[in-house]
Amino acid sequence: LENSSMSSRPQLYDFHGVAMTHCVTDNREKVKNFQARPDDILIATYPKAGQSNNMYKQVLQFLSPERQSFIPIFERVPFLEIAISTVVPADIDGFLTKISCLTLKSHFTLKIMVYVARNAKDNMVSFYHFDHMNMVQPEPGEWSSYFQRFLDGQMLYGSWYDHVGNWWNKTKTYPKLHYMFYEDIAEDTEREIDKLCSFLRLSPSAEDKKTIVELVHFDNMKNDDMANCSKLNFLDFKISPFLRKGKVGDWKNHFTVAQNEVFNEDYKSKMKDPTLRFRTEI
Repeated sequence: LENSSMSSRPQLYDFHGVAMTHCVTDNREKVKNFQARPDDILIATYPKAGQSNNMYKQVLQFLSPERQSFIPIFERVPFLEIAISTVVPADIDGFLTKISCLTLKSHFTLKIMVYVARNAKDNMVSFYHFDHMNMVQPEPGEWSSYFQRFLDGQMLYGSWYDHVGNWWNKTKTYPKLHYMFYEDIAEDTEREIDKLCSFLRLSPSAEDKKTIVELVHFDNMKNDDMANCSKLNFLDFKISPFLRKGKVGDWKNHFTVAQNEVFNEDYKSKMKDPTLRFRTEI
């Protein structure tokens, strides 16, 4: 992406019933044709589900013998569907065949191994700030209109409710899917790393586990140029950092009392599965 083109923002359009942009859908054929191998690991989230996404990428790469900490995270863990050369190599097919154990990230609803979910209120706020600084996503507009678009599901990748709900439903029939919550990670990172390692049948040493916990601490990732995406030229860090706060409950600094009441009523009507529970504070 050339800097001269950063002034123009893409528009959302309907792609089989889900709001998308061309930089995502233009790579769809390669995504459809992608053949995962038995030891491939894919990580999925709704956009801006928190630094947990980066945390998992760091954990998996640390535990991989091919890890290279001097390579930016978006190159070590390619974004499967996005059609931007600085995020996914142009020769994606050739790139994939050169890696013995591949870790990919995606926001598409696919049957993959690790899904990370974040409560809708904080997810909305994080997505809002990200859309401001991400020049390849649509203009977010004012907070009040953004708030309503989120409730209506008129967001890139569609409805938060559909995304987190569809993945949760898959856990009931698909044993290779590990569903994690951002709030749990914030509350006890070491515990959640233990769960992830157990799921992947990994047994890191006590020393390695300590290193991982330090590595994925929010402040450490925020200051690590190999993890904070500072080398992506379509992100405007003068507006906002990619890793902004990493807090549970930041929504309280954005939601008005009236918006919180509207959101809570909307949530009650749309969150039908009582077994899927999110915390908006810890």
